[in-house]
Amino acid sequence: MEKRELTCIGCPMGCALTVELDGGAVMSVRGNTCPRGDAYARKEVTAPTRIVTTTVRVTGGALAAVSCKTRGDIPKGKIFDIIRALKAVEVAAPVVIGQVILPNAADTGVDVIATKNVEKRG
Repeated sequence: MEKRELTCIGCPMGCALTVELDGGAVMSVRGNTCPRGDAYARKEVTAPTRIVTTTVRVTGGALAAVSCKTRGDIPKGKIFDIIRALKAVEVAAPVVIGQVILPNAADTGVDVIATKNVEKRG
């Protein structure tokens, strides 16, 4: 049996979790004080995902870059593929919150969207 120690990020408590695995299957989760901790631990040890946040260049804007993020979770192993793809992306101002910056990022089915408005340079 394998044991993994995690710190839960499901809520502000930051519980110390112990996950017991047998052949890749979760046998038990201990240390959580809420149901989110159990769900987080199971997902983290079997299929970890992340939200990617970064910036991309803006042309003709009041700002040189716009903050952006993946619309949802992506497989942890795709993080650097998405970052590499975004290095080649430039968006023209104006940019609006929620605007798709990169559709289907790294073939994950998840779009990268703007998280800030950027007006045209005035």
